[in-house]
Amino acid sequence: MAGLISRMARQSRPPEAAEGVPGVPAPRGAHAVEEAAESAVEMSVDVTVIVPVRDCRAYLDRCLTSILVQRVSKEIVVVDDGSTDGSSELLALYAGYHRGVVKVLRHEHRGGAGGPRNLGLAHARGRYVFFCDADDYLGPEALERMLAMADRNCADIVLGRVVGHGRRAPESMFHRSVDRADLGDSAVYNSLSCFKLFRRAMLTKHRILFDEDLVVGEDIVFTTHAYCHAGVISVMADYDCYHLVSRSDGTSIMQQPGSRDPVAWLRMIKGPIALMARHIRPGPLRDHLLRRHFRLDALAQLGRPFLVAEEVERKQIAEEVAGLCDEWLTEGVRKRLPSIDRQRLDSLADIDRLVRLAQIEAASVRSRLTGLSWHNGRLSVTGTAILEGLDPAGECEIALVLRPRRGGHQDVVAQVAGGPRGFAAALDPAGLASGVWDAYAAVTCEGVTRLGRLGADRDDRVARPAPCVVDDVVLLPYFTRTHGNLSVDVGGHVVAVPGRVRLRATRWAFGHRLVLDGEIKVGDGELGTGGLRHLVWRERTTGQEHKEPVVMLPGNQFAVRPVVGRLGPGTWDAYVEMRLGGPPVRFRIEAEPQVVTAAKSWWRGPVRRTVRPYVTNGKGRLSATVKIMKPGTAFRRMIR
Repeated sequence: MAGLISRMARQSRPPEAAEGVPGVPAPRGAHAVEEAAESAVEMSVDVTVIVPVRDCRAYLDRCLTSILVQRVSKEIVVVDDGSTDGSSELLALYAGYHRGVVKVLRHEHRGGAGGPRNLGLAHARGRYVFFCDADDYLGPEALERMLAMADRNCADIVLGRVVGHGRRAPESMFHRSVDRADLGDSAVYNSLSCFKLFRRAMLTKHRILFDEDLVVGEDIVFTTHAYCHAGVISVMADYDCYHLVSRSDGTSIMQQPGSRDPVAWLRMIKGPIALMARHIRPGPLRDHLLRRHFRLDALAQLGRPFLVAEEVERKQIAEEVAGLCDEWLTEGVRKRLPSIDRQRLDSLADIDRLVRLAQIEAASVRSRLTGLSWHNGRLSVTGTAILEGLDPAGECEIALVLRPRRGGHQDVVAQVAGGPRGFAAALDPAGLASGVWDAYAAVTCEGVTRLGRLGADRDDRVARPAPCVVDDVVLLPYFTRTHGNLSVDVGGHVVAVPGRVRLRATRWAFGHRLVLDGEIKVGDGELGTGGLRHLVWRERTTGQEHKEPVVMLPGNQFAVRPVVGRLGPGTWDAYVEMRLGGPPVRFRIEAEPQVVTAAKSWWRGPVRRTVRPYVTNGKGRLSATVKIMKPGTAFRRMIR
């Protein structure tokens, strides 16, 4: 480990003081020189990473290493919150090897991470601040990418995609990258953790700090306050920036007993809600933000926490939620909530009904796929679906739901015939936009809908259907590799589009054109004029490409008249390029030797050009060689 730290030290900045680290000497020189050096460093620091440490020795190496390798101008402010497991000694080692980059501060342990983070923030010098817990770590390019996005958009906050390792990570705000996310028309406010990039000037100007009196929820206060003052919020969804790790020893604050006590949580969340309301006037934006607090903070306590609570605690939970409703619930918030939460609001005085709703929500959907096939351009799906673990079961309705994997579109719901013991649905692909759609069985009981992935449990006779082309869009039902669930790839984004292009005839035409007639087969259905785009000649060595338009004919036939005289010398492979509702796909043109015409030569000025179409050995695919002979070469051959 010392060798690794030594190698990383050579990539760090010139030595400076390691503040607060016993045994690490301060730099020698005049006080004025020291102040000038510190001033220069402050101006050059782009990101200050603040890491609170409390007995994280087993995770600390990975965390600090992941920050040190970030290719940005940075400083790492580590706040030792009274560690007793050897973390302090390791921090001293890092500070000694990385003077001027790693700064270690001491903090007397008094509870949560709010105090250490505030101390680190007080010593920060970077233009931006990033908070990282000592048991988590960063992706290798996280800060570089987030800083570039921040500078490009003058952002005050940048959210980088979070990945969970044994812990649940937020997802709703990371469906796509957004340069300027609208706080009132996006899901960014769903993420109230502090693992983000913040502009330090904004934090300083508005005195945005962590609540040091809170052991749990101190980052919610901080991030809520920051959102209220952020002029530009950016989202980076195409890179794994932050890795959220569950401690195997169960020693983190959120793994301690009582850290998620529902009554304590409901009392804590009043502070962030009141803070937000002081900055956001009543109206659609406040209703949008309040929806998050009611949905994820307040009404969520009427779910699983409510089921495991004793009778007295259930009444306390309901009373706390009712108190929040009395103060903050508006009709605008209510309209934004799902059906189950609106039912809960209507049942706060009925503990038995709240228990029943929680039981329905906790029930899992058990489904089985019994049939899957194409029928008249529609995907026919049959199966069974029930709510497991619900007593009494109650009357249920079934629906087939396709949900876009990357968001951006509404769910597509196909009504079904039959019931839980046997349903049949006919999915019209016209309602599916380009992308990957995951299939769910939706079971609705007493107005509450539960979703479960469909397809992992299926009859042995159920096989993956062939692709189907509808209006020049290819639809590829498939079963996912990890769990075997049913999904539909519209356009060929993750599933390779199977297809075949065969050459029927070739001939030479006027203007040195090589006429190609052929046929294309992609799944079931007839291709229209919109899918077929180009004949592509690709030079085998250089990768240079030349494209020619293709004419689509009835019966999946095509014709193309490429001017091969425009091709340079080399070996050129022939492809047909299509766009079937997604990214372009290419198929090599297959041919039999007898349908390929002979070579042709002609003179253009003093240059003799020879083009020889041929069929490759083995797989039998169309290619062509192009040779150019200049007068000097021809003369030398003649006199040999």
